[in-house]
Amino acid sequence: MLSLPLGAGLAQAPAAHATPPGARTVTATLFEWTFASVAKECTATLGPKGYGYVEVSPPQEHVQGAQWWTSYQPVGYRIAGRLGDATAFKAMVNTCHAAGVKVVADAVVNHMSAGSGTGTGGTAYTKYNYPGYYQTQDFHSCRTNISDYGNRGNVQNCELSGLADLDTGSDYVRSTIAAYLNTLIAAGVDGFRIDAAKHMAAADLAAIKAKLSKPGIYWVQEVIYGSGEAVQPGEYTGTGDVDAFQGAYDLKRIFTSEKLAYLSNWNDSWGAGYLPGASARTFTDNWDTERNGSTLNYTYGSTYTLANVYMLAWPYGSPNVHSGYEFSNADAGPPNGGTVNACFSDGWKCQHKWRQIANMVGFRNAVAGASVTNWWSNGNNAIAFGRGGKGYVAVNRESGAISRTFQTSLPAGTYCDVQHGDPTAGGGCTGPTYTVGSTGTFTATVGAGDAVALYVGATA
Repeated sequence: MLSLPLGAGLAQAPAAHATPPGARTVTATLFEWTFASVAKECTATLGPKGYGYVEVSPPQEHVQGAQWWTSYQPVGYRIAGRLGDATAFKAMVNTCHAAGVKVVADAVVNHMSAGSGTGTGGTAYTKYNYPGYYQTQDFHSCRTNISDYGNRGNVQNCELSGLADLDTGSDYVRSTIAAYLNTLIAAGVDGFRIDAAKHMAAADLAAIKAKLSKPGIYWVQEVIYGSGEAVQPGEYTGTGDVDAFQGAYDLKRIFTSEKLAYLSNWNDSWGAGYLPGASARTFTDNWDTERNGSTLNYTYGSTYTLANVYMLAWPYGSPNVHSGYEFSNADAGPPNGGTVNACFSDGWKCQHKWRQIANMVGFRNAVAGASVTNWWSNGNNAIAFGRGGKGYVAVNRESGAISRTFQTSLPAGTYCDVQHGDPTAGGGCTGPTYTVGSTGTFTATVGAGDAVALYVGATA
């Protein structure tokens, strides 16, 4: 949801895991999937395709209602939300781990609810009074909506959309939040996505993280960049990664109205709103931005797909692939209450499973550590580049096909085009292949709105 300040306490912050630890650095966010459905998908797709992490929606008890955003109005810290109970959560973590996939839990700790009622786990609550957790003294005294993003105190001490704003400067509040996160760590969670981090002081978040049983756990924060705002994304890198909203905005602009040729140096050199790659979690869309129009989303067809292909191929940040569902109403909650009976049915888009996206996860894993080589563009909307001698990708957003001989640094051999086929055991391919000659060249025709991707390890 939104951003925040660098406090004096950051000097004592635990060391951050700048990028997800391990060789597999791509996350799939299975937005509003039940834990049982996530578990199945870890086994069926995420593990086999090489995803390193799955991010799951908030597990804590929340306000009742079918809308997706009810998950972001907690009323307590029991695992008792729409998506499953503590047993289902623990089973999901174990299953994902068995598939080689780590689990990031979305943690809503800036605020509680905007109203009163009975939670999804049966807890009766009123705003500012949450039995067993918080009473009125545990919330900031500013009880009006945020109105001035140029004022740090207003952004971090007043209420976001009427949600009761926790006083995260209080040691009691910090300890209560940490106890919840420690419960998730005890269940096997490998990291946290901190919702609305912008609305909490960076020093407060560092103090909470220091109380964890694993203070060096992976930690990524939602801090939306805004020009001239009092709170900026760079304030948060002392505790972990930050979601790269500006990068997603720029990808939309370039892929829809500018030139892909501009993408030859996409990284923190692009200025305001960007962070060094070791602190940035890149994405093309998330559940907020796909609804508010600030980024691409599934309705953009091949343009959306190609942006994901580029993001996964380009060596900036740690990519996060959003996987959501169709919506005509921006408030609409998940189909079937979050149960995914099958991908591509009941409105589930399953972007993480699209061949063009999913196979680029294997590409990224294979080219890790290799720099960009052999950049080419036609000066407009066709680009191609290599990742050292490990991989090569061509992306065409022109209105017609392009045919050319591409210069790569790949070893000579025959490669599976993972945009159109899947590598098979023993060196086969279910789709087209390309032969790279002794000089590193291959000839291909890349269709309009299409791509070709080759990498060492996917040979035929």
